[in-house]
Amino acid sequence: MTDKKNIFISHVHEDDALLPKLKDLIGRAGMEVRDSSINSDKPNDAKDPDYIKDKYLKPHIDWASTLVVLITHDTAQSDWVNWEIKYAVEQGKNVVGVFAQGATDADLPEELRKHADAVVVGWRGDHVVDAINGKNEGWDDPATGEPRATPEWVAKRFGCA
Repeated sequence: MTDKKNIFISHVHEDDALLPKLKDLIGRAGMEVRDSSINSDKPNDAKDPDYIKDKYLKPHIDWASTLVVLITHDTAQSDWVNWEIKYAVEQGKNVVGVFAQGATDADLPEELRKHADAVVVGWRGDHVVDAINGKNEGWDDPATGEPRATPEWVAKRFGCA
């Protein structure tokens, strides 16, 4: 039986072509994902940022159990990606960063650095699936894909008991 998860892939629109590749990577590792992210297949023609956040992004992120951040060389500079991460963290969502192939030297979005009690993994399907399922609590070395200790600058979130 295939594991199914609702996710929202936070990314810059220049990386839309990587979304099917990421979903295929996850699928080959045994997880079916339903993605609610906004991309060129599901365009958003609104212009007002508050309207976009309230009417498009918030409901799509709320629907998902996990926000997956596709990390490329353009991701860290995106105000939208940083806002999506911050909103997901505020909603108590699982947040997983995934380095795209060829982007292992990319900077992390500031909000991912600040709130990543989640995991940042390399382009390995089993690691991405484990991170979405909450089974991987460390960070991958972006160059090798091998596990490494969570960086000391990451502040761990704790829920109320």
